[in-house]
Amino acid sequence: MIAGSLIRSAALVPAHPWPRRRLPGELWATMAAALAGTPGLDLLAMWADESEVYALLLDPAVPEALVASVGVVGGAYASLSRARPVAAWFERMIHDLWGHVADGGVDQRAWLDHGVWPMHRPMSGRAAAVSIPPQPPEFLPPEFLPVDGQDIHQLALGPIRAGIIEAGHWRLQCDGETVLRAELRLGYTHKGTLGLLRGKSARAAARFAARLSGDATVAHAIAFARAAEAATQTPAPPRAAVLRAIMAELERLANHCGDVGAICGAAGALAMAARLGLHREQVLRASAEAFGHRLMMDCVIPGGVVGDIAPGGAVAIGRALDGIDEDIDEIRRFDEPGGPLAGRLVGIGRIDAALAQGLAAGGPVGRASGRGHDCRLVPGYAPYDRFEVEPVLLRAGDVDARVRVRVGELAVAMGLVRQMLPGLPDGAVSVALPPGSGEGLGWAEAFRGDCWCWLRLESGLISSGFLADPSWRHLPAAEQGARDGEVGDFPLIERSINLSCSGIDL
Repeated sequence: MIAGSLIRSAALVPAHPWPRRRLPGELWATMAAALAGTPGLDLLAMWADESEVYALLLDPAVPEALVASVGVVGGAYASLSRARPVAAWFERMIHDLWGHVADGGVDQRAWLDHGVWPMHRPMSGRAAAVSIPPQPPEFLPPEFLPVDGQDIHQLALGPIRAGIIEAGHWRLQCDGETVLRAELRLGYTHKGTLGLLRGKSARAAARFAARLSGDATVAHAIAFARAAEAATQTPAPPRAAVLRAIMAELERLANHCGDVGAICGAAGALAMAARLGLHREQVLRASAEAFGHRLMMDCVIPGGVVGDIAPGGAVAIGRALDGIDEDIDEIRRFDEPGGPLAGRLVGIGRIDAALAQGLAAGGPVGRASGRGHDCRLVPGYAPYDRFEVEPVLLRAGDVDARVRVRVGELAVAMGLVRQMLPGLPDGAVSVALPPGSGEGLGWAEAFRGDCWCWLRLESGLISSGFLADPSWRHLPAAEQGARDGEVGDFPLIERSINLSCSGIDL
């Protein structure tokens, strides 16, 4: 791969488990152009600090993650978005937080900054105070891309919507009931997570990583903890690694039950929605009994986990799994050809294989469109190297396929938990991290897909970091999946992709 070879030819910066590559500006620009001819190299994330811009790419053939960086000269760097369109959202975020301009970028609009922050470039070290516009912020219209044609009308959804739904502003531009363009504007749930990480120990900052996206709190906490452990070269004890995996699989079960149930509800299958809601609740209660918290928030920490599984926890988890087992065949039949759901879900919200591959879509979104990536396997991490993980892979790419992938993953997750619980290794559940310096990369497979975290520690304190939710790469897939569909299908499409607004808003 040309782009990969260019990155690997650059100067090394010590980091773990792979070194970072610092590219001079000319080499970065050459690499950016070469990405267009390197389809197998996945762009997973971009971020920045005061003086450099970073890109995280995955070469699944090796397998190896590549962290590349380039110095910012004159406030600018060469854009990657012409070769990797998903880079546009990252580049807009980088401009809002650090002020660095993507030279040649395909979209220069603001992203997180809606024009009401009291300062520009808050992460840059050269933040500039600004005055709030006299017009109240709720009357400042967001900027959306236009659609040409007669009789085009717009449908605005959000940012405040019915139900308990994260704040995001969908703008559907329609010809009658046909959606011509769907565009999502986020930033309403920006929390300043990256700024909150800085200057803290990994142990103190872990709570902010765990709250990036609450429904994936375990996965993000694992990715963060593994990044801190890599930076200090201090692996978690084997027992802690297995306990983390059990928590992650319980999180997957609860969310897949919730997502499939919500899709059933949106399609009118209310009885099945209720059954799946009950199973989700039983998994959450078992998690609370086993680990002390329904969502298992703050149970994973750098160095391990906060405590061992409680007495009776394994029995409670077993009861929850048995309950899902009793209904799993009926859940499968619901979406089989001729079943109550199949006719409603087949063919809508299609994301083709080329789009999924180009966006490096993960989780059920990618696996329903033929992209079989699962970071439990590639690059892989403990303890999954000791257990058999079988990703569910389909190719139709529609809402129906995404539902069937989730249902298939219920059985996979239950099988993993049942393998892990009886064979928990003996020993400690945590170790203290030394107050050292270094850079580390961590990852974990959430129910949405692969979560990544990069950290730089200086004398035990975080000087820079980034957390990448898979929703960054699913957002453009959601926009494309809604195009040419009917307005009435949009709730099913949106729920089947299930973006985390909070995960993107940082």
